[in-house]
Amino acid sequence: MKILMVCLGNICRSPLAEGILSSKLNSNSFFVDSSGTSAYHIGLQPDERSIAVAKNYGIDINKKRARQFQVTDFDIFDIIYVMDKNNFQDILSLARNNHDKQKVKMILNEIHPNKNKSVPDPYYGGEEGFENVFKMLDKACEIISKNIQK
Repeated sequence: MKILMVCLGNICRSPLAEGILSSKLNSNSFFVDSSGTSAYHIGLQPDERSIAVAKNYGIDINKKRARQFQVTDFDIFDIIYVMDKNNFQDILSLARNNHDKQKVKMILNEIHPNKNKSVPDPYYGGEEGFENVFKMLDKACEIISKNIQK
């Protein structure tokens, strides 16, 4: 199974979600990646605050490089988790058909079904915002990992 995490720039939330979920799954059976809806940070490492909070929990996202979502990602990935409502709309606007659209899910719906809550973007905040985002994503990824490994 292949899972893609998507946020705006692919330097804060989605690389954290990728790292967290990857740490909970067997890499022989699952592949997790991340991307952004924008081209702002292509080729860059995750934000240093994302790297630091992940490291605090024993997760290394240092080697990740930002990339932009491509329409071909619909062909590669089984599930596409987005971090917020804008990402959701941006990815749906690229969908070619209903099959593509059905792959796109709001990640916090794993914790709060059908509430369509957004993971706040911690980019302009302090380090505590990154800690809060990590905890949200960790809860969601714990549920995802349990559900897909049944």
